Amino acid sequence: MTTLVIASGNAGKVREFAQLLEDLGLDTQPQPEGIEVEETGSTFAANARLKAEAVAKATGQWALADDSGLSVDALGGVPGVHSARYAATDAARIERLLQELHDAGALDPEARSARFTAALALADPSGRVVLEVEGHCPGQILMACRGDGGFGYDPVFYVPEVQLSFAEMPKALKAEVGHRGRAFAALKPQLQALLAQDRQ
Repeated sequence: MTTLVIASGNAGKVREFAQLLEDLGLDTQPQPEGIEVEETGSTFAANARLKAEAVAKATGQWALADDSGLSVDALGGVPGVHSARYAATDAARIERLLQELHDAGALDPEARSARFTAALALADPSGRVVLEVEGHCPGQILMACRGDGGFGYDPVFYVPEVQLSFAEMPKALKAEVGHRGRAFAALKPQLQALLAQDRQ
């Protein structure tokens, strides 16, 4: 394994993964344009598996897929697996989320509890999934955007543990406390063991 295709068309995700993987000596590449994987799974893990399998088969390379999203307690776990499809743009997704929380009467921080989940799946070139992990980051939805970093729901997702929104965090801190960073921390030792076997 020298090349690892990141099974995503999301430039923000591809950048985050390239950063997380940079010390493993792998050539990370975004998935080729034109690959569309229908995310029909009912869980983040199921969708990550679908993407890893499809991209590995299409490219004949190892593929790492992530399915991640935001689950808001006051909205019964919405947007969940539909986080990316909740509206057409990041700004519209945030606007809809804040409006629905307002409509639900969730006006104080305790009523706005939420968590980000990242499910990762690694598939070999035949499309067989060989590693799967999940990472979680609990937090709250702010009343308004804070910070100008990150992407997606980052400006309204506040992590009490560090008293910052995802969009206010330096990249290194987000990589440490964020859902994707936590999932990757679980994946990395397993990936290193796999690479060590591969290189023997």
